[in-house]
Amino acid sequence: MKSFHLALAFVSLAPMAMAQTPVLTVLTYDSFAADWGPGPAIAKGFEQTCACKVAYVTAGDGAAVLSRLQMEGAGSTADIVLGLDTTLTESARATGLFAPLAAQAPNDLPVPYTDATFEPFDWGWFAFVYDNTKLTTPPKSIKDLAASNLKIVIEDPRSSTPGLGLVMWVKAAYGDQSAQIWKDLADNIVTVTPSWDAAYGLFLKGEADMVLSYTTSPAYHLIAEKDATKSAAAFDEGHYMQIEVAGKLASSKQQALADQFLAYLASDAAQSVIPTTNWMYPAKTPVAGLPDGFETLIKPAKSLLLSSVKAEAGRKAAVEEWQTELSK
Repeated sequence: MKSFHLALAFVSLAPMAMAQTPVLTVLTYDSFAADWGPGPAIAKGFEQTCACKVAYVTAGDGAAVLSRLQMEGAGSTADIVLGLDTTLTESARATGLFAPLAAQAPNDLPVPYTDATFEPFDWGWFAFVYDNTKLTTPPKSIKDLAASNLKIVIEDPRSSTPGLGLVMWVKAAYGDQSAQIWKDLADNIVTVTPSWDAAYGLFLKGEADMVLSYTTSPAYHLIAEKDATKSAAAFDEGHYMQIEVAGKLASSKQQALADQFLAYLASDAAQSVIPTTNWMYPAKTPVAGLPDGFETLIKPAKSLLLSSVKAEAGRKAAVEEWQTELSK
């Protein structure tokens, strides 16, 4: 009888214990939280240190994450927002929804980066990826691409950070000539997709000769699939950089836990996950270095990156220019 009462006590306490386990909600993009993305491994590693649970809420691509946050405002249930980049951070900051970082973690980014609100967790260069068994002489610039008859798939800058990155790439590289570049590129574009994964999927199905992605994308095929047929084209005008960041919301009721998560995100354990799950460069190079295969990737001679303030100031006009020229 005593054991029976003890059993009942444990049963009745179990739901209470579960209810008291804190849950950290992370708003991010689809591919980060996917089974094959870095999200599951990072959540598992963090949960082993925090006596908590991590719940991911997704909203398409990075630009869609910001749109959702702007729509939800102070009513957002998220504690952490992860997956914005420096083309979006000023818009995110302007919402007034973010709290300052508890600490700024060191990073190995190829350009100086400090921000009291947003912590970088990975970075990469945008590039056009192609099948090197089908395309033996890739274009050497965006102008060369526009002058060719190659078919490309790109992402929508209104919903996708790679799509926005391409718009900023064209603007940073060509300035006042950017409208003409889009006019010349229009007949190369097979379709514009809402997200990176949709665009890359079409490329893999053979729907286009090239796809807007990253210089690191061939590493996935090489390391995960033992396939060396994918390459990134090196462009003479340079390649635009993307720095992805995370921040905590001021409305979060889990401030200390959010700080712990951001600290873990910058740790060697989490940064070691990034290269072979998000297929980007980690913000802080792991102690063990980068995986074998990354040494085969192209290294752009010139990195292009507008400051977050300049990107914000020119973003709306650049996207409108893109939209106008492609609609003609």
